[in-house]
Amino acid sequence: MQKEYEIDKLNPRPNPYAKELKKQVTIKMSPAVIDYFKQESVACGIPYQTLINLYLVDCVREKKKLTMTWGPKEG
Repeated sequence: MQKEYEIDKLNPRPNPYAKELKKQVTIKMSPAVIDYFKQESVACGIPYQTLINLYLVDCVREKKKLTMTWGPKEG
């Protein structure tokens, strides 16, 4: 290993995974949602934040549309 390297003579390559890097965000979620994903994560053996990310990635990939109904549930 050299003590010093000449950076301008190195052959840097772009990171092929750079577009796949995750970005840290802060989001407020209800405790029930967090508890649900934590329970699911134990059953799956996947960290709950990873599980939430996988679910959201699936929503994006499948182009799922959110439908909401306000008011009491019928039934």
